[in-house]
Amino acid sequence: MKRIAVLAVAGLVIASRALAQSPPTTLTAGLASRIVEGCVAHAKAKGQSHAIAVADDGGHLIAFLRMDGNASGIGDFAVQKADAVASWRFSTAQMSASAKETPGFADAPHVVTVPGGLPVFAGDGRFLGAVGVSGEAPQDDSDCAEAGIKAAGLSSVRVTRAS
Repeated sequence: MKRIAVLAVAGLVIASRALAQSPPTTLTAGLASRIVEGCVAHAKAKGQSHAIAVADDGGHLIAFLRMDGNASGIGDFAVQKADAVASWRFSTAQMSASAKETPGFADAPHVVTVPGGLPVFAGDGRFLGAVGVSGEAPQDDSDCAEAGIKAAGLSSVRVTRAS
């Protein structure tokens, strides 16, 4: 009888850990704050200053920070990058390539062709939202967004698992 009880408790512990580690279904304010904090830590380590915007899967702003030294237009551009990625669900760097390959794409609504906007995916490949970063060179903006996404335990690349 004790062995059955021990196995049952062990099963509950394993099940509760699995539930605790399940991927998020939405980009919460807490996750958005972790993205911003990760980006800020990355920027400070490099002596940089960015504006950081985090939007949900519908393009609604969840978190925003304009670090010291950036004009308001830098913040607006970060928000535009996040909105563009939320609308199209791929990075602004990919939008730049698509604009070169597809006539008229650059003029489509919500297209930004400057790197610094990245999608945010859960571990199961679910699209959660977007990060837009502006204020430094485009690659630095992208690197900052990537650092923030990773700091939150999320990914900028959709991972698909074979069944």
